[in-house]
Amino acid sequence: MAIEWIIAYLLLGAAVGFFAGLLGVGGGGIMVPVLTALFLAQQFPAELSVHMALATSMAAIIVTSFSSMRSHQKHGAVLWPVVWKLTPAILIGTVAAAYLAAALSSLALAIFFCCFMSYVAVQMLLNIKPKASRQLPGVVGFSLTGLVIGAVSALVAIGGGSLTVPFLTWCNVKIQQAIGTSAAVGLPIAISGTLGYFLAGASTDAVLPDYSLGYVYLPAMLLIAAVSYFTAPLGASLAHRLPVATLKKVFAALLIALSAKMLHSVLSS
Repeated sequence: MAIEWIIAYLLLGAAVGFFAGLLGVGGGGIMVPVLTALFLAQQFPAELSVHMALATSMAAIIVTSFSSMRSHQKHGAVLWPVVWKLTPAILIGTVAAAYLAAALSSLALAIFFCCFMSYVAVQMLLNIKPKASRQLPGVVGFSLTGLVIGAVSALVAIGGGSLTVPFLTWCNVKIQQAIGTSAAVGLPIAISGTLGYFLAGASTDAVLPDYSLGYVYLPAMLLIAAVSYFTAPLGASLAHRLPVATLKKVFAALLIALSAKMLHSVLSS
């Protein structure tokens, strides 16, 4: 791999980890658009660029998800009974959505990604938080919720926080526990999503780049994960010293800009 690509992946990992630690948001919103552009620039198959970006992003956030889960567990903020009730359906939804993504075109995936990231950006810009209006559901409610969280997370390569935290807050769970529980749920999402994209990519007839594991491009995944592991604590340590409210608005604008750029890149390829 040329040195410029190595540097690009390292810088992407640094940015992903930093913002994840600073703002408590997953890296998919940054990783997927940037990886799509990098993969297209490296002459990877255009029809698989978004698929590989989603898969590589899911794989890269396994490390940061595990680190985040351990941190919240130390503070006693994880509601493990909720995690166990959500996880089975999340695993099914995530793997199924990875196979669905394999059947969709890069353009369809890019459009869905842009729509969802716009929703996340508006939520951040307006600081929308659902009011606690009900209690946690039963088995059926948890199962349906888990399927939706898992499926959407796989289609946009996120750890599920954008969906899990609002859901738990709506169900009268304290915000600290909602965030901690969401962090714990993020690990099975990342693992099952990566597995789904690996299996879907391994069964495709398309010619994938060297060093690919299914749709996961290993060099990018390893470089991004290695750097983000160290920059996430840096972002977290600065969270109380920087104007986070202002930075969230900037980050929301960045999400929209990157998503629009990704859609334009896919349309132009």
